[in-house]
Amino acid sequence: MTIDPGLRRLILQTLLPSFGGRTESGVGIGAGRLDAEALTAPRWAVDLVSEGLAGFCLFGYNIESPEQLARLTSQLRAARPDVLISLDEEGGDVTRLYHRSGSPYPGNAALGFIGDYSLTSRIYQAIGQDLRAAGVNLNLAPTVDVNVATDNPVIGTRSFGAATTQVAAHTAAAVVGLQSTGVAACAKHFPGHGATVSDSHLGLPTVDVSEQVLRERELPPFATAVAAGVKSIMTAHIRVPVLTGDLPATFSRRVLHDLLRAEFGFTGVIVTDALEMAGAAQAAGGIERAAVLSLNAGSDLLCIGADVDLDLIERVVAEIATAVERGELPLARLTEAAERNSQLAAWTQGAFPTEIEPDLGYAAAARAIRVEGSVEGVENPLVVQLVAGYSIAEGPVPWGLAQHLGGTEQLTTDAAETSTGALIAKAGDRPIVIVGRHIHRTEPARRLTEALAATHPTVVVEMGWPAEWRPAGAKAFMNTFGASRANGHAAAAALRLA
Repeated sequence: MTIDPGLRRLILQTLLPSFGGRTESGVGIGAGRLDAEALTAPRWAVDLVSEGLAGFCLFGYNIESPEQLARLTSQLRAARPDVLISLDEEGGDVTRLYHRSGSPYPGNAALGFIGDYSLTSRIYQAIGQDLRAAGVNLNLAPTVDVNVATDNPVIGTRSFGAATTQVAAHTAAAVVGLQSTGVAACAKHFPGHGATVSDSHLGLPTVDVSEQVLRERELPPFATAVAAGVKSIMTAHIRVPVLTGDLPATFSRRVLHDLLRAEFGFTGVIVTDALEMAGAAQAAGGIERAAVLSLNAGSDLLCIGADVDLDLIERVVAEIATAVERGELPLARLTEAAERNSQLAAWTQGAFPTEIEPDLGYAAAARAIRVEGSVEGVENPLVVQLVAGYSIAEGPVPWGLAQHLGGTEQLTTDAAETSTGALIAKAGDRPIVIVGRHIHRTEPARRLTEALAATHPTVVVEMGWPAEWRPAGAKAFMNTFGASRANGHAAAAALRLA
């Protein structure tokens, strides 16, 4: 179809696609795949920026190093200096800038446990400085969901905690710290993803609670973010029946306009979570329809996802143009969204300080270590890291103690494929340190750890979201509140192995 050039430009001003995600080997959000072609901007991406495209969202497959990322972002800025360049740099377990080595900063769960709001602000300021130096001006962080579901598969250590007041206070600190660097913050995932036990990448989670519970538990951190001047807020692909009926919040005008705009007074940019996620695409019948529905509901900036190419972008543009021409999507709504995105881009062009605190993240992670029992006498142990999965948001980022152990022996094993006897025989008279993420969630890992703790001097290092489970007989049980490189270093130091 032929699209009016003015309308096409308006539509492009609402889009935040990606590039480099479509290859025969599939999508790699985090580490694990490095495609040389994805490390530079393709010609079509630069051309779209020149045409008015709002910006791009980068993923792990676009990033080899901060220096390479700076070269990539410079390519895009050559087409238009104020282009929005975004990624998910939460620190902790979700990192794009450091996805090959693990983040040098502890994540939100560790910061929430420490309880020092000044530290949270400084950590986010440091993250902002790193991003600013690499040419990124929109960080899809912080996660401000109240993680009330212990086994939440997608939030967990990305959250500041399970207490609303705690999360709200750290939210304000994070927003102020990050935005002091000229990098826009994006509080997510509105109206709150912390009570879910399924992943919106894979389906449509439901938070079936009363409006009163939402207002008392999930919503205050977002209201605090607005009060702190957050530049953008991300929608959640979750169903909240009391507000959204059968649709995800991303498609709900009651949530995005009536609640976030009219009641909370938010005047910044509403960003969608990735529209390719099942929670949006399946509910709408495709990414293209999801784009129209989310704009109609009140979204301004449409994050398409990781698996994007020029053909998909053009299909989204055509679908939005058709919706405008049919009167389904008011032109005024599209214009409003484009204007908000332009205002955000202009804000990022200001002058901001560039001071950096070296090694801040490592010192912070050391304050987040919680030990029950005693690690005294744990000398020359056998360190056993249990294979653990990862969420789509995290990707396969390196984790654990291996980078920090020096000459201490470590082996990595699948709990389902090893035995207590084999590990004890391997250790001999040495103690065993079990390192895992969410050990209690999988029966083989839980059984193996419990058997070792009952029969051999064993220390357990849990690097996932804290749970009540404890293996009887363990010499010590350590929580790190995250699995970043900084968390791993702190755990190794606490065991006197680093």
